[in-house]
Amino acid sequence: MAFFHVAQALALLLLGSDFSRTITAQILKFDQASNDLVADTINLFEIEFIWLVVSFPLVSAFFHYMSATFWFEGYKSELKNKQNKYRWYEYSISSSLMMVLIAILSGVFDLASLFMIFSLNVVMIFTGLLMEKYNDLKSKPDWSIFNLGSFAGIVPWLVVMIYFLASSLSAAGSSPPTFVYFVWVTIFLFFSSFALNMYLQYSKKGKWADYLYGEKIYIFLSLSSKSALIWQVYAGTLQP
Repeated sequence: MAFFHVAQALALLLLGSDFSRTITAQILKFDQASNDLVADTINLFEIEFIWLVVSFPLVSAFFHYMSATFWFEGYKSELKNKQNKYRWYEYSISSSLMMVLIAILSGVFDLASLFMIFSLNVVMIFTGLLMEKYNDLKSKPDWSIFNLGSFAGIVPWLVVMIYFLASSLSAAGSSPPTFVYFVWVTIFLFFSSFALNMYLQYSKKGKWADYLYGEKIYIFLSLSSKSALIWQVYAGTLQP
């Protein structure tokens, strides 16, 4: 898995363009002409998509490599206890970066909004770690942590959807390009699949009664979701 993630990151660095967007901040300033406070937007910095896109497969590659080498004994021990804290540490960074990328594609350029989207996604991921820590897959699971994580996870998508719909309903010619619609739908479905995988694990449905089967599904979903986002963004914005 580390190899596949690194290979895609390197391929993107070789093939991708320098497409960028400006990250902004919203401020209030005093307008002497109207003698009133008015909203204003200031430009903070440019962010090149290629570095944002390669960041999350490289994060995944790092954690996969460490789990297969230096952390291997700890990884095996975690799996025997039906836990994997390394997975949640990785997701807290990689999936949050993915969420920020999707937000920018949908028209969210405000730094404060992006920071909150990133942070809420981190909260959502760590509820997954807590779900594993406080449920042993033997007794009846406590779904309160899962429900809290689902709420934290859906809010960033609702924020993105507000921007997305606002852009779509605005003046002609300003709606998001077609590939962004595909990104929004496919990655939302992938993110939802992670929650479904956990639900099936703790509901002990079929093959998911074996914790290691769910672990394999997590690994597959991680690679698939990141690959889908990488190459959809490449097709839409990073082709030379």
